[in-house]
Amino acid sequence: MSFLVTELAAVPPWALLLAVFVIPALEASTLLGLVVPGETAVLLAGVLAHEGRVPLVAVMAAAVLGAITGDSVGYAVGARLGPALFSRISGRAARRLGAAQALVRRFGGLAVLLGRWVAFLRTLVPSIAGASGIPYRRFVAFNVAGATLWGVGVAGAGYLLGAAYRRAEGALGLAGTVGTLVLVVGALLGTRYLSRRAEARLHRDE
Repeated sequence: MSFLVTELAAVPPWALLLAVFVIPALEASTLLGLVVPGETAVLLAGVLAHEGRVPLVAVMAAAVLGAITGDSVGYAVGARLGPALFSRISGRAARRLGAAQALVRRFGGLAVLLGRWVAFLRTLVPSIAGASGIPYRRFVAFNVAGATLWGVGVAGAGYLLGAAYRRAEGALGLAGTVGTLVLVVGALLGTRYLSRRAEARLHRDE
């Protein structure tokens, strides 16, 4: 982790903040989130905020604005192209699409807020919301709320992760560092497990 932070420290702060804005913005607007989850950039930027490379508030603001922008573009694309937008999706992506559509049918605009916490739902739900005719005023309210909670929460988690890592590194040396990394890997695996459980449950509810 120290190596990664050292390498990223060479990146200008404005470029880091641009990445924190752009990657979440591309998630729903281009369906990039099916391949590259946006929280990766936000989490790392939160770690760098703890190192003093960028202000934490700026990271949070860039993440929130990027998420709002990307979801708004995704909604507009879905509203313009309708169901035809998803006609070429197949395989595993098609199963995820079905789960996201089931979430929108069940919760309407609230699905935008709920889906923000699962990578594939965060990518697909805004376009599905637009294609399904959910009013934009209702969509944008949940979009802003979900993006704010997500951006602040993920950036804050990265900041706390950086603090925990430095404390362990200073107090316990190699053993503390390894222990912290084990916790990080465990958290990532836990997030992946919960995401898969959510996907499976949505499939059962279709």
